[in-house]
Amino acid sequence: MFTGLIQDVGTVEQISFGGMAQLWVGASIAGQELKLGESIAVDGACLTVAELKPGAFRVEASAETLRRTTLGSLERGSRVNLERSMTLSDRLGGHLVLGHVDAVSEILSIRGEGDSSVLEFSLPPSLAPMLIEKGSVAVDGISLTVNELGADRFSVAIIPETQKRTTLSAKRRGARVNLEADLIGKYIARLFALQRGVPGASSEEKPGDGGFGPRS
Repeated sequence: MFTGLIQDVGTVEQISFGGMAQLWVGASIAGQELKLGESIAVDGACLTVAELKPGAFRVEASAETLRRTTLGSLERGSRVNLERSMTLSDRLGGHLVLGHVDAVSEILSIRGEGDSSVLEFSLPPSLAPMLIEKGSVAVDGISLTVNELGADRFSVAIIPETQKRTTLSAKRRGARVNLEADLIGKYIARLFALQRGVPGASSEEKPGDGGFGPRS
């Protein structure tokens, strides 16, 4: 479990693909009591620390993870957002983030608004029922607030502090990002699917809007 508050930005030092993708990530967080076997979110995807060395750690990503996230497009030198899993004594400064990426989205536009940047993202149909205006969404592991919500897109405002501490400031139009919908929204979407008489249905199997769809 994570909060969506990025603790460090790491750099991919090595990456190889085989039965499992192997990523070595260099980051100062590697020297902060990081332990073998613990969970760490890499661009919003929950992975397990498999090996440690001074200033870097290795994680493995399965084929399923590569299919559902942007991790398969990482290269040596790519910068990634990092967050260690939360403890029960942590303040929940963002929102509850599982590190289970729901879909990959694309940046549609970027514009300035005062000192902030407003980024507009495509909204996959399967996630539309789970987002609400002023609700939470995780973008590359970053807890953000949905400013505006359309039928097939949504926007967020990135304040200067977030720009400094994450990789979003370096993203350009067309860049792909990992999305995770709010956990509460997922349960509500499933509840409405079940109430419509679709046993075992997920939002992907029967999107609908459950009465909470975005405005057109």
